[in-house]
Amino acid sequence: MSPVLRLPVTPADHDACAATDILRRVGEKWSVLILAVLQDRPYGFNELDRAVQGLSRRILTRTLRLLEGDGLVSRRSTAERVEYALTDLGRSLLPLIIALGEWAVAHASDIEQARARSRAAPGPPPSPIRHDVPSGVVGVSGATP
Repeated sequence: MSPVLRLPVTPADHDACAATDILRRVGEKWSVLILAVLQDRPYGFNELDRAVQGLSRRILTRTLRLLEGDGLVSRRSTAERVEYALTDLGRSLLPLIIALGEWAVAHASDIEQARARSRAAPGPPPSPIRHDVPSGVVGVSGATP
């Protein structure tokens, strides 16, 4: 998909978009946190497990495999342990993630004020994101995808 958005956006267009694919990955609950932990040095699996509380070993394994599959993290087995590190590709993504995080911090109060105004507005509350819509289909509440 080109940087210029052609309308209508079809599900195929959405699925074919490289940005959609990577945004799904960094939008996962633990991916960005793991990338951030790995920014300074390689970590062994058990070190990562201890460094990120609230993350099960099963989900840590799954997330590391997905990040490795995307080429963002490398996995190396040594005699002592399995070690994970950022690849050059993963390291090149960090400045963009950091910029997004800085934007979120800078605008957190603006976003919270907008949410408060929306909650206080008369009429039905804004519709939540629909999780029942098949992947790649942009759903609008009340509309049939």
